[in-house]
Amino acid sequence: MIRFENTSVSFTREGKTFTAVDNATLEIKKGEFFGIVGSSGAGKSTLVRTVNLLQKPSAGKVFVDGKGITNLTGNALSDLRLKIGMIFQHFNLVKNATVFDNVAFALKASNTPKDKIPSKVNELLGLVGLADKAHVYPNSLSGGQKQRVAIARALANNPEILLCDEATSALDPDNTKEVVQTLKNIKNSYPITILFITHQMEVAKSLFDRVAVMSQGRIVEVGSCYDVFAHPQSDAAKNLINKSFEGVIPKEILEHEKNLYLITFKEENAYDPVISYVSRNYTKVDLSIIAGNIEYIQQKPLGRLLISLRGDDQEQIAEVLEYIRRKAFVHKFEKEIIS
Repeated sequence: MIRFENTSVSFTREGKTFTAVDNATLEIKKGEFFGIVGSSGAGKSTLVRTVNLLQKPSAGKVFVDGKGITNLTGNALSDLRLKIGMIFQHFNLVKNATVFDNVAFALKASNTPKDKIPSKVNELLGLVGLADKAHVYPNSLSGGQKQRVAIARALANNPEILLCDEATSALDPDNTKEVVQTLKNIKNSYPITILFITHQMEVAKSLFDRVAVMSQGRIVEVGSCYDVFAHPQSDAAKNLINKSFEGVIPKEILEHEKNLYLITFKEENAYDPVISYVSRNYTKVDLSIIAGNIEYIQQKPLGRLLISLRGDDQEQIAEVLEYIRRKAFVHKFEKEIIS
C-alpha cells in the first residue's frame, strides 16, 4: 500500500546540509496499523510527510497503492491527497467554528453535495463518540475530544490511508486512552491503512501490528510489535524500551546501581519461575528485583523484570546470566546505550 524505496530528505540551512531521512526503504501493507517509533529528531515526521507530499523527497521514491507519487503535481496531487487523511499533534481546528463546521470544511473542500454533508458529519461524529458535541466550539473540549474531532475531519472523504503525526503526544494519559480507543474502533470498522508515528511506547504497544524503529534518519529495525518489544535488536529500540522503565524506578537506583539487567520473557516463558531457581541454586549471588510486570501485546504475554546482581564470585554471576539467557532475552540496562 505504501512503499518507501531508498527515500532521503535533506535540508540546507545557512549553507549546511542536514539529512533528516537517510535512504529509507520500507513497505506498509494494505490494511495494516503500522507504527514508526523513535526519539525526537529521528526523522519520523519528515518521512511520513512524504506520503502525501507535504514534504518532497530529495532522493529515492515513494509509492502509494503501487504508483509512484514523487513527481505528482496539480490535479493528480489533489487526487492523491483526497485518498489520504492526516491528523497532527496540535489538532489544527478552526477555533471560531463549531465541531460540526470543522468536520464539514473537509467535505466542502472536496465538493461534496450540500445535501449530503449533514448526514456525513453526524455519522463521523458518532463514530468518534462526539455526536452530542456537534454545536459546541473547540475551546470547550478536552484535548482528547479535540483530537477526535480532527480524526473525524480526516475521515470525511473516506480515505484509504490515515497518517497520524504524534497524534497523542500533546495529551494526558486519560485523553491518550480515548484517542487510542477511537483509532482501534476505526480500524475495526473501516478498511483503512493507518501509519502512526510516536515516541510513546505505551501507545505503540496498544495499537500497532508492525513497527519500524528510526534513529538519526535511518530505519534501524522492523518487525511485529511483539517481536520488537520482546527482543529488540537495535540500540535505538533498546533505549526506547529502557526509557519506558526509567519512569517507575527511583532515581537513586539508576544513578548508583551498576549491575542492572532487563530480562524479557516471551509467551510461554512469561510465567517460568526463573528467579526462584536462581535464588535456590546460586547462593553466592545476591539477586534483587527492582521492577517488573507482565503485559499483553498482540494478545501474547510479555514479562519483564529489571534485576540487580551483586556478589564477589564473577564466575557465578556469569553462570546466572547464562542460565537466564536460556529462558529469556537479557540485556544490560543503561540509561542510554551508545554504539
